[in-house]
Amino acid sequence: MLKLMQYEFRKTLAAKLILLGITALAEIVYLIALYTDAKDTMYGSVIALVLLAEGGLLVMGLQSVLTLHRDMNTRQGYMLFMTPNSCHAILGAKVLECALSILIAGAFYFALGALDISLLFVKSATLNELWELVQEFLKRVNQTVQPNKEYFASLLFYTLTAWINTILIAYLADVVSAALLNGKKHNGLLSFALFLALAWAAGRISGMAGHCMADFNLSMVVQGGVHLVLAGIMYVITAQIMERKLSV
Repeated sequence: MLKLMQYEFRKTLAAKLILLGITALAEIVYLIALYTDAKDTMYGSVIALVLLAEGGLLVMGLQSVLTLHRDMNTRQGYMLFMTPNSCHAILGAKVLECALSILIAGAFYFALGALDISLLFVKSATLNELWELVQEFLKRVNQTVQPNKEYFASLLFYTLTAWINTILIAYLADVVSAALLNGKKHNGLLSFALFLALAWAAGRISGMAGHCMADFNLSMVVQGGVHLVLAGIMYVITAQIMERKLSV
């Protein structure tokens, strides 16, 4: 499993390094603008960092799905299924590598954002007043929300688990397309419709579980837990289809 994960990591390393390099460049611009009071440049770099954080997680997930797609639809990639590894191990390596990449990237961008915000607070007292206004606004929107560390941690957990579940759903839809619908008319459209239906169902199930909780933070944690359970179910179904239809 570890060797398979290393193999998957090498296949996605170039994109990760490019993303890290662009992030480093945006952070350097932000720090220079912060300490030279170049507000317009600072605002632009903040927007860039936010987009990189959101887009980076998206790119990692999409790249993992595209890697699986290439492995199933190209001769070179299909050689992976001819190795003495079960489809459960192959898919598990892809899932773990992608999940770890997303978790590490999410933690990295969260820590970077916290650091940048802290530097802003130190630099300008008016930003402390802005933070108090944000806290007051969130409390007015939802009386159960307490914008503290627990709030942001639970929200981050929910976001990451929801994204991991979405990737597993995409895996399943892609495997169904390659293994069960290959050569069928409207193959791509059917697999995309399956993805949308499963993603909608997962959102409804997790939402109903979360609505049972009065506390916002607990609701996010419960919904994240539901996403992880659903992701496990998607993994088992996907691996079974691969084992029966793709394993040589």
